[in-house]
Parts: sequence; structure tokens; C-alpha cells
Amino acid sequence: MPVTGSTSTIVRVAAKGDGVTEDGRHLPLTAPGDVVLADGTVQPGPHRAQPPCRHFGRCGGCQLQHLDEAALAGFVSDRVTLPAQTLAPATTALAHLSPPRSRRRATLHAGGGSVGFREAGSHRIVDMRECHVLAPDLFAAVAPLRRMLASRRGRHAADITLALTDQGVDCTIKGLPIEGLEQTEALIAFAEELALARLTLDQGYGPETFREPQPVTVTLGGMPVPYPSGSFLQATTDGEAALVSAAREWLRGSTQVADLFAGLGTFALALAADGVRTMAVEAARDAHLACRTAAGRARLPVEAVHRDLFRNSLRAEELARFDAVLLDPPRAGAREQVVQLAASGVARIVYVSCNPASWAKDAAVLVQAGWRLAELRPVGQFRWSTHVELASLFVRD
Repeated sequence: MPVTGSTSTIVRVAAKGDGVTEDGRHLPLTAPGDVVLADGTVQPGPHRAQPPCRHFGRCGGCQLQHLDEAALAGFVSDRVTLPAQTLAPATTALAHLSPPRSRRRATLHAGGGSVGFREAGSHRIVDMRECHVLAPDLFAAVAPLRRMLASRRGRHAADITLALTDQGVDCTIKGLPIEGLEQTEALIAFAEELALARLTLDQGYGPETFREPQPVTVTLGGMPVPYPSGSFLQATTDGEAALVSAAREWLRGSTQVADLFAGLGTFALALAADGVRTMAVEAARDAHLACRTAAGRARLPVEAVHRDLFRNSLRAEELARFDAVLLDPPRAGAREQVVQLAASGVARIVYVSCNPASWAKDAAVLVQAGWRLAELRPVGQFRWSTHVELASLFVRD
């Protein structure tokens, strides 16, 4: 139904990607500067771009390809700075955007002969014939996967996780049943033909590796780290570099740092390479062991600790030996751990987040306890997506 009323202008893009007029109306696929006429039609403004991908508008992988570079950067910045308004950051950096075709990990879906992302708000799969966000090596695996799945009897629904590692593409398929020697050999031949770094199947009993010619690693902090199948990686190496650079800059001069929710050691290994003694705390056992192994081989000053910080947060007295803390929790944030941080004597806190809303709630706890938000850096790793990340520095006056 067309929107009627007086002429108005799109002034910003809301969190879910809709353009918002100055009188509060939301219109999909509009950009700042677009003019909404009285009859509801939209006159494109100076920040409207031609979407590069034929699937845009259907594929749920991107929501913002209709924005030009300036508007996209503005969206990423707004998604971070608006929740932070009451926190009064002393400095807010310009948004960092990862370039097209730089995503190094993604989960695709397969079914009915199609392979791709799902449509927005639907279980229907968009059969991916091009992609402007995936790294070329990942996208190159899509067509062979489509052919391989189409050759199987029946139309199996499957989830496909792809990650770009030091050895090439790591592929995990969940939901594809394999029966008998013939199907097993065909699957291994497929992996060999694509020169996959690793092929893993999960048939409902956990992941099982079918091919891994050499141990799969990812380079973090300048060193190879064992990469357990399905482990978390920052979406792009470019975005990871921006976040790590912020952490290294802000924690320069620290001698003892606790890296909480450390994962594979993305931050801990980089800090330790700078000579900072770091305790890396992680709940996922595979990631914890990978971090410990990499640090041990490189003889870095990293103490890897296996601990679930949601169930057993580091207490304020345990934090007393650290002069700084870095945390990068899941989307839900880290409320209980932040309460302990707020009561601690730590001098600096670097908080990296993939959810500005949960970050703002945690940040308010720190500010109420006397911390000051010294700097905020928005990062748009998921290009053309409404998903944004940030790095922030809290200090005590």
C-alpha cells in the first residue's frame, strides 16, 4: 500500500535497514536524501547506489547494497554511536568498512537443488549465482557443491559452513547422509577435486573429518593457530586487523592483560607478540587448546585458561593482578563479568562487541561505576549488512 501524506526526506537508515523520514515513517530500500513524495513514490537522492548483485532484494545476506559508500559508513557509525549517546564517548572514530568480496567465513544452506543464503524472513533458499561479499575462493566452492548435492538421490536439506584458512577452504556439511563405501569414496574424490583444506560431515552424531591432507590452521597474531572445525573467526581479515590494531594501541604499555572470551587467541596472541603477558580465558575446549598450542609453539607469554565466564566470571579480587582487561563476548554481552570488572581496580578495559545494544547496557554499568568511555571505533565487517561491530576503550579518571 503506498504511503500518503506530505513530501518528506529520508534522513537516516534504521537498525533493520529501512530508511526513516524526518516525520518518523519507515520505508524499505531507501537511502538518506531520497525524497518521499505525497503519493508515496520515492525520488532517489544523492546517496542511492545501484546494487551490484542480481540477488539483492531477495537474498538475506545483504540489506544495504542500495546505499553508497558514504551512506553505508554513516549507517555503521549510527548503529554504534546512537546507543552510546548517553555514555558520552570522548572520541568517536570514523567507521571502518571491510571491502567487497572479503568475507572469509559464512554458513550457506542447501535444498531443492539450490545453494545460498536464505531469503530475508524466510526458509526459502536463494540459489547463489554471484556474491559480492564472499571471498572469491569461498564463492568458487558454491557451484561444485551444488553439482555434488544435485548428484545425490533425494533432495537433502543441508547447512554448509565455509571458512578460508591458511591451507584453503575448510568445508563442513551438516545434514548430508553418507551410506556405504561408494558414497564415501565419491565424497572424498569431491574434496580432492576441489583441493579442500578439510571436508567435515555432521550426520547428526557430531563432526567427522573425511579429508584433511595437512593440519588446518589460521594465522592470528602472525602465527599459525590450529583451526577446529566450526570455530569462531572474525568475518574478514581486514576487520580483524582493525579491531586488533585498536586493542594493541590502547593496551600499549600494559604488562599484565586478561583476554576474556579469548576464542582461538585473536587478541591474546597479538598482544603477547608485543611482549604483553596475557591470560586467555575461553570456555570452548577446542578453541582453548588451539590457543594454548599456538602460544606454546611460539613461546609466547600466554596463560591459556579453560573457564566458562558466564557460569564462573573472574571475580574482582582475581582481576587485581591485571592492569588491563580485554573482552569480546558473544552477542548477549557479559553482564555478570562486567559487574566484576566495574568493582575491580583494573586501569583500562577494551570491550569489543558484535552487538551495540548489549554493549551499551554493559557499558552503562562501567560508566555508573566511575569509568569513562574514552574512545569508540565502529567497524563494518559484514559489508552491506545491518550487522556491525565496535571496539571501545574505558578508563578511570
